[in-house]
Amino acid sequence: MLNKTIMQTDLHLEGIESKYVGKVREVYRLKNDVLVMVATDRLSAFDVVLPKGIPYKGQILNQIALQMMEATADIVPNWLEATPDPNVAVGLACEPFKVEMVIRGYLSGHAARTYKTGERMLCGVSMPDGMQENDRFDTPIITPATKAEEGHDEDISREDIIKQGIVQEADYIQLEKYTHALFQRGTTIAKKQGLILVDTKYEFGKTADGQIVLIDEIHTPDSSRYFYEEGYADRQKEGLPQKQLSKEFVRQWLISNGFQGLDGQTLPEMDADRINLISERYIELYENITGKNFVKADLHDIEDRIQSNVSSYLLNRKI
Repeated sequence: MLNKTIMQTDLHLEGIESKYVGKVREVYRLKNDVLVMVATDRLSAFDVVLPKGIPYKGQILNQIALQMMEATADIVPNWLEATPDPNVAVGLACEPFKVEMVIRGYLSGHAARTYKTGERMLCGVSMPDGMQENDRFDTPIITPATKAEEGHDEDISREDIIKQGIVQEADYIQLEKYTHALFQRGTTIAKKQGLILVDTKYEFGKTADGQIVLIDEIHTPDSSRYFYEEGYADRQKEGLPQKQLSKEFVRQWLISNGFQGLDGQTLPEMDADRINLISERYIELYENITGKNFVKADLHDIEDRIQSNVSSYLLNRKI
């Protein structure tokens, strides 16, 4: 029997001012600048949400993000206050910057696909000649993207971000500093687990009093790409694909079934075996990234569990 998943929420909380539904997360903004973020079990790939949920996926993303936020709080303040439920984070609402700070240590993914076309510029950053896919850049490069309300995020250069007034130059310089420092810390954390942090993205916001804080989530398999360090050099030398620790395996399964999110393409059927396989891979991701055993949350009446835990936390928070 397939485990229960949470695909959407309808939380009844005091003081809700707005609700935002993203591809994977649902965010409730409450009065007094309180934010409640629920990581659902939805799975997205190629900017499309797949029709069935993956057991424990939301819990896994939420708990990796919590641990990574705690491990980087000395670098940049973050929005997180508490995690009253395995799938939920509560913290400070702020005004998000309308860019994602994508940083790449290696020529992989979108950067590699761009490179293969012969193009050597990505988001206004030049990439050296003579590289092969998955080679390491001498210095990590920041390739920002504008945050799309719907559809695909768009590449944009540092110069255009500042020129168009999307982010003020002084703020953008600070975002760059934070992005490099966070990536360095993430690289160090990954290395301890025998992993290479290949690329990732960070999102930032500004509080009412003007402080820049790290928001959303960091260093999870949904926002980051990891390689296994062992055998990396040999695979590069032999021109073999790298062993990845990311949701790339989902993308590859979709591609092999003729789906890349393009018009006219149909999503392949996800049967129970496929769903459970993906769930097991996400648990493997959690344990490899954190070095901890994954403890499965109770999936009985998951919506009621979340409602009860969040309501109880918010009530006690006021006392």
